[in-house]
Amino acid sequence: MGGFFAAASKEDCVFDLFFGTDYHSHLGTRRAGMVVYGKDGFNRSIHNIENSPFRTKFEKEINSMSGQMGIGCISDYEPQPLIVRSHHGTYSITTVGKINNVDEIVQNIFSKGKTHFLEMSGGDINATELVAAIINQKDNIVEGIQYAQELIDGSMSIMLLTPKGIYVARDKMGRTPIILGQKEDGYCATFESFAYLNLGYKDYKELGPGEIDVITPEGVRVLAKPGEDMRICTFLWVYYGYPSSTYEGVNVEKMRYDCGKLIAKRDMESGRDTGVDIVAAIPDSGTAHAVGYANESGIPFSRPFVKYTPTWPRSFMPTVQSKRNLIAKMKLIPIHELIEDQSLLLIDDSIVRGTQLGETTQFLYESGAKEVHIRPACPPLLFGCKYINFSRSNSEMELIARRVICEEEGDNVERTVLDDYANPDSDRYHLMLDKIREKLNFTSLAFNRLDDMIEAVGIDKSKLCTYCWDGRE
Repeated sequence: MGGFFAAASKEDCVFDLFFGTDYHSHLGTRRAGMVVYGKDGFNRSIHNIENSPFRTKFEKEINSMSGQMGIGCISDYEPQPLIVRSHHGTYSITTVGKINNVDEIVQNIFSKGKTHFLEMSGGDINATELVAAIINQKDNIVEGIQYAQELIDGSMSIMLLTPKGIYVARDKMGRTPIILGQKEDGYCATFESFAYLNLGYKDYKELGPGEIDVITPEGVRVLAKPGEDMRICTFLWVYYGYPSSTYEGVNVEKMRYDCGKLIAKRDMESGRDTGVDIVAAIPDSGTAHAVGYANESGIPFSRPFVKYTPTWPRSFMPTVQSKRNLIAKMKLIPIHELIEDQSLLLIDDSIVRGTQLGETTQFLYESGAKEVHIRPACPPLLFGCKYINFSRSNSEMELIARRVICEEEGDNVERTVLDDYANPDSDRYHLMLDKIREKLNFTSLAFNRLDDMIEAVGIDKSKLCTYCWDGRE
């Protein structure tokens, strides 16, 4: 994943850029960077933030950098923003997205005379550098951005800083957001809507799918109007988004309350909640879902785990699975007095591989829990994300639901069969749930239904990307 922030101010923008970028730290753990443009031209700083938070690594920059316009990013993979010299002039660029057809695009650019790309460790090409190379194929920046968005299989949102203004371009299907804020001194652009609230900005607008705007300290100008079709990632509300963020008018925390409420309603209708003593969550992203469940069901909410956040980063983001597992285990601190002799209903945002939740469940039993009932806040994940680097899984077989299906159906599963497993009213779906429950030793397991999750978002399904659950493009 990753996030970005831009500021264009009549005064110096570095303070706003620093804190606006920092407010995206929950979206990535690998690299971060800021670029500003001022009277001395471009000034850039990039740091590794794997072992130190953004503010610690960049605290010197807030005093050493100056300029009226700037862009910053938190990246989960490639170093950025980059500074590029081309026939468009010198500019800086940062991106959020995923490119599935890298090799095809690279060969296309080589065939037109591009001589080289810099390889990162591991042999990958920096996706942001590749986007810049695509943009440079066209006569102007707007045509270049549109060409990149058409050429890329996946998604790509872009911020591009020039001496004349900051181009902000939302990916053509609007899978990730870009929101603009305004205050007396200028404007900002951000992935997370809350990032500018404490900086004095007020809501200005949200870019539509494929829209390209340019912002300066004096104003915002639309360069390419938004398209009508949108497929914003539903997982932004379920997991990625910070609770105070709002996308397309829907707040993350409110959606999660409603999500938990609808899970509780299903349980009460079926009698699955009988005998449960407390509702709890895997913090932090499961907490609001659990609160919604507790409020609707009347079962007390409790915190048998607390998350030690001062030094432990997010467990979902590191690329090495063993590291993810270790961090997840180390940062959750149990409260035995709230576990022993209790029947727990535990809500997590999702089950991906199942490793962490299985270990957590075993720990609860070892700590004296009588029962552990699991209610993931989204449906089973059956398809690897094609659009926004949901995770850096090497194979869909890392998804526990797909492993279970292959155990039942063999390696080459037909699409119609997968569709049947995605149907919560089918026999295959219930067989899959039973197999997952047995593997992870849950007392009971009931995933949130896709229709209920979409109802909690409150946006028409045709505007939402649900590919990882139902494989619909």
